Amino acid sequence: MSRYCSCFFLLCAVVFAPICFVADSFADSVPRSWRQEFPKTDFAKRSISLDSVISGGPPRDAIAPIDAARVLPLDSSAPEVLAIGAREPVLSLTLNGESRTYPLRFLIWHEIVNDTLGGKKIVATFCPLCNSAIVFDAAVEGRALSFSTTGRLRNSDLLMYDRETESWWQQFLGEAVIGKLTGKKLTVLPSQLESWAQFQKRHPRGTVALPPKDFPRAYGENPYARYDSLAHPFLYRGALPEGIPALARVVSLANRKRAIALSKLRQTGSVRWGEVVLEWREGQASALDHGRIERGKEVGSVYAWREKDGERVAVVYFVDFAFAFHAFFPKSVILK
Repeated sequence: MSRYCSCFFLLCAVVFAPICFVADSFADSVPRSWRQEFPKTDFAKRSISLDSVISGGPPRDAIAPIDAARVLPLDSSAPEVLAIGAREPVLSLTLNGESRTYPLRFLIWHEIVNDTLGGKKIVATFCPLCNSAIVFDAAVEGRALSFSTTGRLRNSDLLMYDRETESWWQQFLGEAVIGKLTGKKLTVLPSQLESWAQFQKRHPRGTVALPPKDFPRAYGENPYARYDSLAHPFLYRGALPEGIPALARVVSLANRKRAIALSKLRQTGSVRWGEVVLEWREGQASALDHGRIERGKEVGSVYAWREKDGERVAVVYFVDFAFAFHAFFPKSVILK
């Protein structure tokens, strides 16, 4: 834990002004600092208890989202593209005929990318503490929203907010839990967490999203070194799943009724759940292991699809840490 903590403090020392990293402890009332940071948020409307929310350290917007990504072809000679290692993990999707990828070497520092793909407003997200990489349709009731970070966590997962109403959203669920839009849900889009080389092979004419130029981040470095080897997650105070390490990766589908340990899927190669096939392929490094992402331990990539008219159609799936899956879906079974 000490090595991880030192890395986490280093991240915040580089990115933010000095901040006290003591989790908030309060009764179920709205702290004054919250009202000051979020004057538009309707805290009276919420679906969660406020004492389940803690500070992650950085305040609102300190982990800056990417709002104007530089979009380049995969064969670009830009140094930022050439620096991406073949085994580095990327979050990718295809929408209305356009394919794009969001390398975790950037997302690990920004957590949110507000983007447009295939004519649709989307938001690509990554919570490092839960290994939760999800792409959402950014529209709610016909209105496109843009997102940023609150600086708070629940079940060690990112709480983001929309700039339009300042409602707070649980990234793991894609659901508004505090504010005007409480109860509304974002539509999850089928995406893949795969390696840079795998995306290049599958979509040679695809594009890659980069941060703005000269952004002061150590891209390619992992500020959470050895995190996925810890026995207990950071800033988490809930129950842990039985029979599986808390930070083991598990794979689940959109209904979240069950999950399978990534290690088990890796052994079998593939499993069929009804009409859906889950397949493991070698070639992806962990983003949360070695200090250099490209040197992370092998975790492999998962693909999920169903057959339709003789073709494979991608479906929504998730690869998260076991503790996070258990925290949000405690009644669901994890196949070990």
